[in-house]
Amino acid sequence: MVPLIGIEEEYLVVDPRTRHVAPRAAEVLAAATDVLDVVHEITRFQVEARTPPSADLSELGSQLRAARKEVAAAARSCGLAVVASGIPVLGNVVPPPLTEDDRYQQGNQLYRALQDEISICALHVHVDVPDEEHAVYVGNHLRPWLPTLIALAANSPFFVGRDTGYASWRVISWGRWPVSGAPPYFSSFGDYELALRTLTESGVLMDPKTVFWDARPSPRLPTVEIRVADVPLDVSDSLTLIGLIRGLVVTALAAVKSGDRGLPVPSEVLRAAYWRAARDGLQGDSLDVRHGALVPAAVMAGRLLEHVRPALAEAGDLSFTQEGLDRLLRTGSGATRQRRVHARENDLAEVVDDLIEATVA
Repeated sequence: MVPLIGIEEEYLVVDPRTRHVAPRAAEVLAAATDVLDVVHEITRFQVEARTPPSADLSELGSQLRAARKEVAAAARSCGLAVVASGIPVLGNVVPPPLTEDDRYQQGNQLYRALQDEISICALHVHVDVPDEEHAVYVGNHLRPWLPTLIALAANSPFFVGRDTGYASWRVISWGRWPVSGAPPYFSSFGDYELALRTLTESGVLMDPKTVFWDARPSPRLPTVEIRVADVPLDVSDSLTLIGLIRGLVVTALAAVKSGDRGLPVPSEVLRAAYWRAARDGLQGDSLDVRHGALVPAAVMAGRLLEHVRPALAEAGDLSFTQEGLDRLLRTGSGATRQRRVHARENDLAEVVDDLIEATVA
């Protein structure tokens, strides 16, 4: 049986005149209809759209396009716009205006200046798994492939008026948090439970929702949640990533069933691969952590496709996902597009204008 998938996409609210992010998410949410599940996020710069679970990528694509269209229309009715970008291109975001919520205020007291760059937007993919233990072992299997997903999804090269030199500054910024980035390798479910108890005792966690690893058991659903990707600029790119991610989960579940709990890639090696993927995206080399060698990012993407090919074929997603991956490798990720637009006139306002248009194209 093909697992169900649920999607969360986060968007930034911007003023289309100044092109700066605008702390007016509440107005956008108030203007949105009840047709879709659109909710607030940690800052008043962000909104989040959620899809109902589905096993069909085409249906998920229709839902995501409808969500973006609905959120964009709600924003326009308020004289605003929304953009699918991993981090704000322009605007004064430090300190960020937090949404009025006791939990967010508690987080501000706990994490302090870490929240200065919390105005970030990601793609979260929930894939059904039998239980929390399976989710932990699936995370083990996903660890070697997370840097490749970072490179494919990179869509945050500019941060508040500056070219960071990275394809995904969101990944670098987010990686400073105490429980973020790639999950640790867990040789047993007991080790996972012990780690969570220790992290809670240390004061690092407010609750299970603040385990922010890029692959984690969902604290509220029977799923594994993969949250490694910048929100893609284009829905087609989101669907390509979603197809690859479900393929990874299905492949991992089959391995776990046979007793394989994954390759224990050292955390320091995986951290280096994260950095390389976030810096260069699809434009340079990637570290293949399984073999300890640099290879072109496109080669790593091809290896990922081959790894999940049987799972994609079983789900009927192979042609769709392969075409999407070929397109991404040919045209580049959102970061490539942002830099391409910026190179025309050296003007970040044009980048934001293009983001506004492309988000709902």
